Amino acid sequence: MKLTGAEIVWECLLREGVDLVFGYPGGAILPIYDALTKYPQIRHVLPRHEQGGTHMAEGYARATGKVGVMLATSGPGATNLVTGLANAMMDSSPLVAITGQVPLGAIGSDAFQETDVTGCTLPVTKHNYLVTRTEDIAYTIREAFHIARTGRPGPVLVDIPKDVQNKVIEFHYPEGELRLPGYNVPGKAHPKEIEAALDLIHSAKRPLILAGHGVLMSGAMDEIRSFAEITQTPVALTLLGKGGFPENHPLCVGMMGMHGTAAANQAIQQADLLLAFGMRFDDRVTGNLKTYSPDSKKIHVEIDPSEINKNVKVDVGIVGDLKMVLRQLLPKLQTGQHQEWIGQIRDWEEDTSERDILLRLAAHPDGKLWAAQVIAELFRCTEGKALTVSDVGQHQMLEAQYYPHTRPHSLLTSGGLGTMGFGMPAAIGAKLGRPDEEVWAIVGDGGFQMTLTELGTAMQEHVNINIAIINNSFLGMVRQWQEFFYEERYQSTPLKNPDFVKLAAAYDIPARRVSTKEEIEEAVQWARSIDGPTLIEFVVVQNDIVYPMVPAGADLHAMIRRPKPSESPDFENNPTAI
Repeated sequence: MKLTGAEIVWECLLREGVDLVFGYPGGAILPIYDALTKYPQIRHVLPRHEQGGTHMAEGYARATGKVGVMLATSGPGATNLVTGLANAMMDSSPLVAITGQVPLGAIGSDAFQETDVTGCTLPVTKHNYLVTRTEDIAYTIREAFHIARTGRPGPVLVDIPKDVQNKVIEFHYPEGELRLPGYNVPGKAHPKEIEAALDLIHSAKRPLILAGHGVLMSGAMDEIRSFAEITQTPVALTLLGKGGFPENHPLCVGMMGMHGTAAANQAIQQADLLLAFGMRFDDRVTGNLKTYSPDSKKIHVEIDPSEINKNVKVDVGIVGDLKMVLRQLLPKLQTGQHQEWIGQIRDWEEDTSERDILLRLAAHPDGKLWAAQVIAELFRCTEGKALTVSDVGQHQMLEAQYYPHTRPHSLLTSGGLGTMGFGMPAAIGAKLGRPDEEVWAIVGDGGFQMTLTELGTAMQEHVNINIAIINNSFLGMVRQWQEFFYEERYQSTPLKNPDFVKLAAAYDIPARRVSTKEEIEEAVQWARSIDGPTLIEFVVVQNDIVYPMVPAGADLHAMIRRPKPSESPDFENNPTAI
């Protein structure tokens, strides 16, 4: 059949299983938008900004495991995608962005709304294309989806000039297996690598599993649990690995790294074997590389060969799909006994619990609300069953600490890039992808204002998300660093905020304000009872600190920790002393 290039785009998306796209129209992509009128089976969601749309597509992708799709026009439309693409690249999220481009004859002439988008996005995409022939659209889109979803997932951009969209050709969908020279997706490990890993595993006395985002992306949740239980090996989680191993499991020691649990970090430093499964030894996880887990052997299983020995030198590096590699290891594992090691970790966990007594206090001495209390109460009210999408900042770390996750893909957040503004639009995408889930966007007052225009999208699409703004009238995490390392010079971190409740009302979104612990449960249950978007502004203590904290570049064991109540002489009269 004869189709325009624009129609071919939609035909290909249908064949890739796409039924939802996010996008913002403009002149250079109008042919594709005009052709959409012939494809009612595909739902289009209009964000209020292209960056927000890219975060929606990523939220959808990470919640569903499918490839998220975002459309944008040339010039500023395309450049507005860059932050979202960089976020997806850092967190290995499968995304395909399709952008319109000025006609072929105008490329390079500084035409209206012309930008070299493939050049702009080369560092923040897994691959990108400029399609110069209508005959190449179908194969390019098929290839783009294959690259986005296989191996280590990531964003792929396809740039299509306007005249290439308009040309009519005979359409033939490319059938058969894709073979891309130089693109090899790792699978199983070599038997010698398996044997080398087993030798280290069976000789270890103090082993520790480091479970990362790769556990979720490979679908290896059952395998890693079986591995841990057979060998009796404790499991520490990266931020993006949360949900890959249930946090209520006796072998889970919680999140590692800069704001991880003291038990997890101490276990890393004293382990004699680290089993790094689907994680990349990010600097927020390791601290000072020179003193990182100095006495341990290290096994690293990773699908991206560039990550092996990149940051941390390992004894056995296995390039392969984690699920496949674990299935090779499981039948050969010997039953482990590490009671003394696990007992030591339990002692560290008890010490941490004593330091967290602040969370269990009935109230702040001045009746104010602690941010941690909001997260803990939200966990209790939802019975830990919500899909939470957190933005970036103190509230992000508190969510990680006080909302344990037992299900895969139940926490979405910006990890590698740390993008403020990610939370609310990503929650919209997640809810559209998993409509039966209870979705909470946990955001700070700073990050929320970076993409608050997406309230319009939530309103127009009637997306049933609940937005919890943790409002401390500061850029809280930056303020914390200023307190610790810059002698309390709070330059450019105090915020004069709008009335968030009135702002929500302007978008016809029901909203409430909460400022005491006693009000939390009623407000949360109120939001849960409403069909459609809601917003709760939680006014919390301004000078709160997220403990523990490993200063950037410091030794992992050099954590700044909350003193115990017994160590604070003024605790009886001033609980804020801890």
